Amino acid sequence: MNWKEYFETKRGKGFLATAGANGEVNIAVYSRPHVMEDGTLAFGMTERLTHANLQENSHAVYAFNEKGFEGVRLYLEKVREETEGPLLEEIRKRADEVVHPGTGELLKYVVYFDVRNNLPLVGT
Repeated sequence: MNWKEYFETKRGKGFLATAGANGEVNIAVYSRPHVMEDGTLAFGMTERLTHANLQENSHAVYAFNEKGFEGVRLYLEKVREETEGPLLEEIRKRADEVVHPGTGELLKYVVYFDVRNNLPLVGT
């Protein structure tokens, strides 16, 4: 699947689920990912539970709900993160515009993931 094309043309809500080393699960609302040229997905993150979980367990699931029961589930594995750079600045600027002025300064990381598997939002 061409994730860059998919996320540029679809509208909806996203949710990122992670778990720490102890298996306790967390889920948070997340925007559509930035799709890099190599196919990795990138998300801006604050210094909260989702990011902390990814330090202990590199696996995550991103669910994107287009409308009704349409959408995708992406099974992800963290490959790297950055604490500075042009993508983080772009994500911060967009957060200030879309969410609320000042939100961007809360974003501390850009976390990159490989897509290991994908399934429809509902069904198999």
